[in-house]
Amino acid sequence: MKKNNASAKFAKIMGSYGMILILLLLIVCFAVSIPQGRFLSSSNIFNVLRQVSIVGIIAVGMTFIMLTGGIDLSCGSVAGFAGVGAALLMTKYTMNPVLAALLMCVLGAVFGMVNGLFISKLDVPPFIATLGMMVSIRGLAYIITGGLPVFGFDKNFTKLGQGYVGPIPIPVIIMVVVFILGAFFLAKTKAGRHIYGVGGNEEASRLSGVNITKIKLLVYSIGGLCSALGGLVMLARTNSGQPNGGEGYEMDVVTAVVLGGISMNGGQGRIGMVIVGVLIMGILSNGMTMLGINEFVQKFVRGLVLIGAVALNNFIKKKNEKTTSAN
Repeated sequence: MKKNNASAKFAKIMGSYGMILILLLLIVCFAVSIPQGRFLSSSNIFNVLRQVSIVGIIAVGMTFIMLTGGIDLSCGSVAGFAGVGAALLMTKYTMNPVLAALLMCVLGAVFGMVNGLFISKLDVPPFIATLGMMVSIRGLAYIITGGLPVFGFDKNFTKLGQGYVGPIPIPVIIMVVVFILGAFFLAKTKAGRHIYGVGGNEEASRLSGVNITKIKLLVYSIGGLCSALGGLVMLARTNSGQPNGGEGYEMDVVTAVVLGGISMNGGQGRIGMVIVGVLIMGILSNGMTMLGINEFVQKFVRGLVLIGAVALNNFIKKKNEKTTSAN
């Protein structure tokens, strides 16, 4: 009995504070391993925050989707297309940068809505629907650019990814604002409560009068919008539109969201913890780079982190279910 109680307490602590403890442990390990205090320098801290900003922005949209029990593998392709699309509009068609950015955000939401239509109306599994869209949208990015990068757009646009407000990088401010808006929407709106309900028990939500199709269209549209916004920040940071931009982002985004405690089965998790998952991914990557660990090893580690996060999530869920049933 004592062993079971200890195990239940451990699961409860890990469920509430586990990722925060892991984040702190990573910070301590890298701070000790990297000489001359370079890891904890203010310049490196802001560098980490700037690096994770794009993944963080996209992760907000992915959180909405995963809370309904879905997934979006097309987020990286949408980000890449938004980047090259905006770059072409500003260079080839001399469009105003603000208008080009707004148009790409709308198009990103449309891509997301198409995902939602496939999933909610045609009953295509989210994995398959978004995998197909991932390949198709990436193909479109290569078609409209001829496979070549796009340069020469308005330099003022680069402030979106390279500018500062005081000491704080603008991408970090954008990420924080997106997280705040996402948290407010999920906690304070009727649609936000319905998102949790659909993820927790879709059939019960349907019987209680929730429009399941509308909710799924909403979350995938938000996901597409966040992906496009992340792509625009990426464009401004790199100062060029790359047709392969955003490749592999889906892996980092899903890992960050799962590390943040969002259940892949839907209905559980808080968006506020997702930023902890984003920071874990950013600090892990930054620390390994500063230690001279090559990119291939980093990919291997990130894959293990995703598996470990899902395994830990399932372990905590099972322990909590046993504790609940025992009571």
